[in-house]
This record gives sequence, structure tokens and C-alpha cells, in this order.
Amino acid sequence: MCKDCGCSITQRERAHASGAEHAHHHEHDHGHSHDHQELHSNPQLNDSKTLSVIHKILDKNDHEAAHNRQHFEAHQITAFNLMSSPGSGKTTLLEHLKEYTPLHYGVIEGDLETSRDADRLIAKGIPAYQIQTGSACHLDAFMVHGALHHVDLNPLDICFVENVGNLVCPASYDVGTHFNIVLVSVPEGDDKVEKYPVMFRKADLVLITKADLLPHFDFDVEEAKAQVKKLNPKAEVMLTSVKDSDSMFAFAQWLNDHRRA
Repeated sequence: MCKDCGCSITQRERAHASGAEHAHHHEHDHGHSHDHQELHSNPQLNDSKTLSVIHKILDKNDHEAAHNRQHFEAHQITAFNLMSSPGSGKTTLLEHLKEYTPLHYGVIEGDLETSRDADRLIAKGIPAYQIQTGSACHLDAFMVHGALHHVDLNPLDICFVENVGNLVCPASYDVGTHFNIVLVSVPEGDDKVEKYPVMFRKADLVLITKADLLPHFDFDVEEAKAQVKKLNPKAEVMLTSVKDSDSMFAFAQWLNDHRRA
């Protein structure tokens, strides 16, 4: 379970966090911030000691995330955090993207177990490194920092962090990327945006994936777009399918347009 809810904070983590410097300013240079009020809104988090530990864990993570971002920028790389539920098509999207962009990209993969996703990308000639989180339901900045020591950034233009499949916890952890991309697939249903608002509030781009399946599902694209805009007016929404070259070219163009100079 996630540290954000406090249910898996160990005594070691409490002791470690209690000695950390605590600051409540979380506005980052990439425009995202941790909303600690969201933590307080959980009725299970009324214990001040638990809240203090959670805040300190997030603070330490934010400091490491800033370091990761500086590392990317030192190599003139723009980094994108891909987040979604399992099976929305993150890895498939990255497998096919190579056909539509001249940009050189690498991928840091996050899953609880196996290296299957990284192996799939490497088989396509895409540099990838797998993080196996064990029981952690999200990547954090420290995991990504460790992975960066195994990725050759020099030939890359952009880098993706493919987060653990989960529509909840990854939204709370800045991993040091510049943009957040959230995927929601047609088979999941158009109600997922309102059900998991924190994730979509953090999105710079929302991809509605597997659009080729629209004739077979009751997915209201306009309703999903309206839900996103209600939660996050600045987020862009794109309809995509790896079987539709026009939508893939459009996604590739968005990535190019958002590269940091």
C-alpha cells in the first residue's frame, strides 16, 4: 500500500522522517505541487504524527525530484511521466511511437515485478531500464534517481518515466519529470476521470487511448473531455490509437512542441 495513506509507514520510516528538515513549500519549477490538503481530507489521516511523517517523506522526495530534473536538464533532456491504470496501453504507445518521431527517447520502467515491459522496448531498439518496486504502488524520485545511473542520457532528446499502473498513488510523487501525461483507455470507461480526480488534476496531457475500440464500448469522449476540463482547465486532451497514424503523429508533435530548449 501507499505511504500517502499512512497504512504502510514503518517505525524505521517514522524515525528517519522525524529527523528530516520539514518545509511546506512545494511549488516546483515545472508548475506542479503537492496539495497537502488532500492528505488532510482523508478521514483516516487525523493523527498529527502520521501527517507529519507523510509530509516529511514527500518533502524529501521533492528535494530528490528537483535533483533529477536538474540532471535531465544538464543533458538537455525533457522528461515525461506516464501515469495510468494497468492495461491502458503505456508500453504499447511507447513501442509504436518510434515510427512517428525522429526524437531519440529512452524509458525508465516501473512495475512491481518482472522486466517484461523493458524487454519489450529493448526488443524494439528503444533504450529502457526496469525498476522493480516489489510492493510499492508507485515510483518515487529516489527510485528514478537510481535508474538514471543505468541510463545513457547522452544520445537522448527526451525520456519517459513509465510509472507503475495505478490511478491513485503516482500522482502524489514528483519523480523529477517536466510534464505529466495521463492515459485513460476506452475499455476503462469515461467515468474514471471523476473517480480519480487527483491524477487528472496533475496532468499536462490526457490521452484517451485505444480509440479504435470506441464502436464497441459506451465511452462518451466529449463527456470525458468535459470532466478533464472541469478538474484541470489547462490540460490538453487527445484521442489516440496505435492503429491510427494521424493520432500518433499528433502525439509525437505534442512531445516535440513541449521539449524544453
